[in-house]
Amino acid sequence: MSDLGSGDEGISGSKYNVANMEGSSSRNEFDSSVKGGSGVEQELATKMLQIQSKRFYLDVKQNRRGRFIKVAEIGADGRRSQIYLALSTAAEFRDHLSSFSDYYSSLGPPNTDNLPEDGKLKSEMMIKDYRRYYLDLKENARGRFLRVSQTVTRGGPRSQIALPAQGMIEFRDALTDLLEEFGANDGGRFKGDLPEERHMKVDNKNFYFDIGQNNRGVYMRISEVKNNFRTSITIPEKCWIRFRDIFNDYCEKMKKSSESITADINLPTSSNSLK
Repeated sequence: MSDLGSGDEGISGSKYNVANMEGSSSRNEFDSSVKGGSGVEQELATKMLQIQSKRFYLDVKQNRRGRFIKVAEIGADGRRSQIYLALSTAAEFRDHLSSFSDYYSSLGPPNTDNLPEDGKLKSEMMIKDYRRYYLDLKENARGRFLRVSQTVTRGGPRSQIALPAQGMIEFRDALTDLLEEFGANDGGRFKGDLPEERHMKVDNKNFYFDIGQNNRGVYMRISEVKNNFRTSITIPEKCWIRFRDIFNDYCEKMKKSSESITADINLPTSSNSLK
């Protein structure tokens, strides 16, 4: 897609005059239009950088899941690609940009006759919830560039951007300005992997148990689906134990009640007791 030959097949929002959206798995982690979303997404700020023949847009957005940064790349040929960063991930990326820039500055002139087999000069990885980000400083016949790839562990296509190495400092400074204005903390979000969805069918009803998180923390959504009717409740993680204790208490009481009824039914009759 670019003068650096990243090979991206890009995606972009309507802001960049493109209707086709790829990489929906990674996009849905942030997009408020996914199932259960509020449908309201605000753009809080944007920055545009012209680096060599490319334009980069850094958009700070907010939806019910919190704030995040969308990074969109538009190449000289008009192809587009984008990745999404939680604010805490953007802060970590900013720090990596300083490290990559220092390493890039220490390199001598390009030598295309002595390139690594895969073209990689330096690599790092970031993990955030279900997303992994691979940072690779690479070199090919057209120059050196930082490729940032985003994948989702639940599956889906990989999305990536390619940043010319000469623009890493400018990109880092723009990212720093946005983080200083809107904060690098995305609500103290849970850093580990959340449990997978569970499903249970009882008679003609389906129950779904989904674990998610937003800017208020981790929650469980329990949905009941019957024909075309769906209803759900949301339980914050901080009260799961109390919720479990109440549920267990009812289970124990119903168990004792059932055992008592069974015992009464099985009691010998007075005539039987005389035999």
